[in-house]
Amino acid sequence: MAGTSSKSPARTRVLDTATRLFYAEGVHSVGIDRIIAEAGVAKATFYHHFPAKDALVQAYVREQTRQQREAVDELTAEGPREKVLAVFDRMGQVGALDDFRGCPFINAAAEYPDPAHPVRQAVEEYRAWFRELMRELLAEAGDPDAGRTADLLMLIRDGLAVACDLDGPAAPRSLARDAVLRVLDAVPAAA
Repeated sequence: MAGTSSKSPARTRVLDTATRLFYAEGVHSVGIDRIIAEAGVAKATFYHHFPAKDALVQAYVREQTRQQREAVDELTAEGPREKVLAVFDRMGQVGALDDFRGCPFINAAAEYPDPAHPVRQAVEEYRAWFRELMRELLAEAGDPDAGRTADLLMLIRDGLAVACDLDGPAAPRSLARDAVLRVLDAVPAAA
């Protein structure tokens, strides 16, 4: 792991600045010198915490994962099926925000096409977490093939994220909710 002081104010400023810029403009279009200048840190401080830009991008992706996990943990729902719906409803709400520029994970993956690259591996960590969350909720709801259904929900998740960015949020939100309900309703209850 890069750097030794993950809670330092300088590291936080660099990561916050990078997050804002990477999400708004894309990872490859933003240089380290700009991040350093806008974060108000010395070059040596930047490199103390992030030995290379890819380490910063990996930290950015992992921070996005942490934030999404927290957001899911904060959702309240009556049961596992309702929790699945709440996750997708929340995604639709985020997709309707004025500053929504697509999924940070899909965006990062598009800029790092090599599946073996550490940034892509960080993206895959997020995707594995989301898929497992769905699988656990589905299994708790009695889905006899929770893994397969979780894969279907992953496709809906990706489609919702892309469609909210490309098509605007109104139609994809209701379509995604309808798709999730159809998937959930098609699942036979465990015997």
